[in-house]
Amino acid sequence: MNARRPSPLAGRRPTRQELAAFATEDPDAIDDVLPDPEHGETLRLLIVGINPGLWTAAVNAPFARPGNRFWPSLHRAGLTARAVDASYGLDPADERDLRERGIGITNLLGRATARADELGREELREAGRRLVARMDTLRPRTVAIAGITAFRLAYDLPRARLGRQDPALVPGWPAEVALHVVPQPSGLNAHATVDSLAEDWRAVADSAGVRRANGA
Repeated sequence: MNARRPSPLAGRRPTRQELAAFATEDPDAIDDVLPDPEHGETLRLLIVGINPGLWTAAVNAPFARPGNRFWPSLHRAGLTARAVDASYGLDPADERDLRERGIGITNLLGRATARADELGREELREAGRRLVARMDTLRPRTVAIAGITAFRLAYDLPRARLGRQDPALVPGWPAEVALHVVPQPSGLNAHATVDSLAEDWRAVADSAGVRRANGA
């Protein structure tokens, strides 16, 4: 398994000027977190963000911006062994914990932007098609996409609601892979809390057969 690319800003708080430099057309602005089959690790749950924010790209760690509810809610749900602070980069021990539980993290789109609304409709549709194509290689049990608006645009499903989806509505989606949509965990989403997001993560973890920690 390839090592994560080090970030020159990992371990310290990036400045506003430094963050601006990470707005890029690079389709792979951050590394995925994926279990390694060569080490006996199985991908049970694939969490799919929309695209990296600038802070996330700067430190090469998913959902890294301070104030994002992703890591606190994941821990509240028992999907991490300890509270994770990814704001300066993802600790190797925390990444190993995720992989050993069978949890992977990727994005619909790999390029980093300051805001999700900078993404175009056709760009999201192409990203949706790429995610479907990756299912043959990744072979997760369950996929959870974090963001209902992007899901609706990516798969042209304007009436889709949060929760478990009918895979037959997504062209090419393998019937054996459960598909969920959970709320966007950004601190800007006033409709989600750490507790409500934790309930969503428990549901998708149960669907995927992920072992939970701390009695959650």
